[in-house]
Amino acid sequence: MGVLVVGSLGLDTVETPFSRVEDALGGSATYISLAASYFSGPIHLVGVVGEDFPRKYIQMLDEHNIDISGLQIVAGKKTFRWTGKYHYDLNTRDTLLTELNVFESFDPVIPEERKKTRFVCLGNIDPILQLKVLDQLTEPKFVVCDTMNFWIESRKAELFELIKRVQVLIINDSEARLLAQEPNLIKAAKKIKEYGLPHLIIKKGEHGALLFSDDIIFSAPAYPIELINDPTGAGDSFAGGFIGYLYKTQDTSAENIKRAVVYGSTMASFCCEQFSTKGLENLSYLRVHDRYRDFMSIAHFDDKD
Repeated sequence: MGVLVVGSLGLDTVETPFSRVEDALGGSATYISLAASYFSGPIHLVGVVGEDFPRKYIQMLDEHNIDISGLQIVAGKKTFRWTGKYHYDLNTRDTLLTELNVFESFDPVIPEERKKTRFVCLGNIDPILQLKVLDQLTEPKFVVCDTMNFWIESRKAELFELIKRVQVLIINDSEARLLAQEPNLIKAAKKIKEYGLPHLIIKKGEHGALLFSDDIIFSAPAYPIELINDPTGAGDSFAGGFIGYLYKTQDTSAENIKRAVVYGSTMASFCCEQFSTKGLENLSYLRVHDRYRDFMSIAHFDDKD
């Protein structure tokens, strides 16, 4: 049945201290779908673009077994555009331009034949739209959701309503503190999970990720990359690898979710190595699994006491 992915598609102009790209493929749904495609298929993408969206990008998604029957192409309108500039350490960036264009009136419509999809990943869009997606589904089994500071501040009530209906929320450390109004991450995680959330993942960038599941706290390292070109989309790639692995294994136990976190970090590491989606376009499951094993060796140690 595959994985349903709902989110944004866009054209990004990104500048780092090392290089610059213009009108490169971007958007949460794009990164999630590409990362997930190495684990399972098909991936069912729902989003919206304008008539200026390059045909080569649609072809590339199709080559990765990504079903775009749910992609709306609006005639006479332009695709969502974002321009950002990263600082030297790549941990901070400035948004220079945001043009919502067709995304401003995005109304996600799930194709009838996809309404029974059980594994769902909701990219970073308005919580009202995320709730609308869930209302169209019949029996979702495992829903992963992302959000951001803007929605936490402007749609907090809707976001908490959404949290009650998903299995995993993926946010970064600053978003967790803002959502919980608590500076300590451990306390913040406990407060957020009190809303009925089974699993919470807090991303910490180059410091890895934390999983809070039942009484378990699991810390996964970030992969030590020698050359980071563009961190754009790393969080979405994490989500794609995470849900892709869970769908592939059909195992949502706490122990397997730990493995999925590491696979998520694996896909994020590939994403950062090149600009736009280039780091995700020419992989294989074998190469992904080899890096996963590298993660295991980095994090493993023997207790001789």
